[in-house]
Amino acid sequence: MNGMFFFRRALIALLLLASACRPAPAPSTQDADPALWVVRDADTTIYLFGTIHVLKPGLSWFDEAVRTAFDSSDTLVLETVIPDPATMQALVRELGTDPSAPPLRQRIPPDMARQLETTLAEEKMPANRFDSMDPWLAATTLATLEVSRLGYAREQGAEETLRAAAQAEGKRVAGLETPRQQLGYFDSLSPEAQQALLAATLNERGDAGTMLGRIVDAWSKGDAGALGGLVNADVSQSPELSRTLLVDRNARWAQWIAARMQRPGTVFVAVGAGHLAGKDSVQAMLARQGITVQRVAY
Repeated sequence: MNGMFFFRRALIALLLLASACRPAPAPSTQDADPALWVVRDADTTIYLFGTIHVLKPGLSWFDEAVRTAFDSSDTLVLETVIPDPATMQALVRELGTDPSAPPLRQRIPPDMARQLETTLAEEKMPANRFDSMDPWLAATTLATLEVSRLGYAREQGAEETLRAAAQAEGKRVAGLETPRQQLGYFDSLSPEAQQALLAATLNERGDAGTMLGRIVDAWSKGDAGALGGLVNADVSQSPELSRTLLVDRNARWAQWIAARMQRPGTVFVAVGAGHLAGKDSVQAMLARQGITVQRVAY
């Protein structure tokens, strides 16, 4: 299986595992124009905006057509509404750890266990730090450390910026999924898929800076084709991960959008940009239901 695909999935999980916090003001020094789509009929408008969950300060993207669409919306819909840090951490412990299980180092192949111990030593962590974790949580935790070291943060990401703006303006904020559902997708992965996720995260950490830089560049330019290729590359190499984390969720979200079109109002839906690119994108799922999605030109 392709290691980079698995590492991309660990990086995508960062939103699910990060603590909820208020974004700090950031300098806007570089213009960015991410892609924006719209579905509308006589009395309903639904905007679809692809986000990057973690960003560095200095991108000016929440303006022009994106800001206009957001301002005209009465509801912001995210992948999930992250609870307070204590609640989120308790949920992560519940789903991602098992203190009664043998130590993680004994549940993975010896070579992987040695590599994990080496990585933890480099991070100045005790060798037993991950003993109670499931492999998927160990993988996403390591990915979080790597991304943070590169200067990316969820509090600078698009979702948190949008959530804070919606809260300040009194807009309703809703989630397509609950935090338990999102974490449950990882927890439900087979042992083989979880171990492959951890192995790839250990192997590919050094490439995170280049990969994230390319993803953010494509997103900033509104290049949905390039972004889809980067975020969803090699999905055929892991049907289980692709189905669980991408295809099935896109299908459910498309059904939600189709149902929401039956009620009047204006909604701003913001989900990870990878869900709005490729042959199994939310837009493609909507097209199969006869619903037209248009790209907003700006």
